[in-house]
Amino acid sequence: MNRDTYEKIVALRLPGMAKTYLEQEEMEDIRQLTFDQRLELLVDAEVDSQRIHKIERLINNAHFAESKASITQIKYYADRHLDKEQILTLATNEYIKKHENVLIIGATGAGKSYIGCALGVEACNSGLKVKYIRLPDLLSEYKNKIKQYEKCDLLILDEWLLVNTSNIEQQDILEVLEKRYRIHSTILCSQFDVGGWHSKLGGGALADAILDRIVPKSHTI
Repeated sequence: MNRDTYEKIVALRLPGMAKTYLEQEEMEDIRQLTFDQRLELLVDAEVDSQRIHKIERLINNAHFAESKASITQIKYYADRHLDKEQILTLATNEYIKKHENVLIIGATGAGKSYIGCALGVEACNSGLKVKYIRLPDLLSEYKNKIKQYEKCDLLILDEWLLVNTSNIEQQDILEVLEKRYRIHSTILCSQFDVGGWHSKLGGGALADAILDRIVPKSHTI
């Protein structure tokens, strides 16, 4: 191994390539490979390293309530009334490409947050930018900080309409959803059926506008 070459690879911040370069020195049959074959191994290792690092960064920046949530760990017990085929289809992230939404409805402790986070992790695995936040926390954010939730590929809003909203809060919700409408996807986790959302949003024109930007293009779990 050329130590100077290794140090240059490290200086270039290519950890996957550097690690594999060291490992190649321990391989008894490495000399049987051509230069191009060895180079291919180094490049593939770096590509994999950067992909993994990017996914880890996306998951960390999403601030999931459950960052280890996984589609494969969802339990399909009979009393949960979950459609496995539907969830596996959503896990392909096609709904995000189509800018559709997902509504996850269930009582406290039903696992809404876990399913939402699991879908969010799948989006991160595909290189998409995701943000997770409880609706009460979103509404307490300063205006300039709310903008980060307007632009991500997938926004997961947990505890959706747990309590009634004020007129100002309804305006903030509409502003966020309006910026995402038809260009991004949103997952909403709620204890209440969609039919009860209108009154919790004030029951007026603002409620109509908010629901119009959520419900028509949504999958319900």
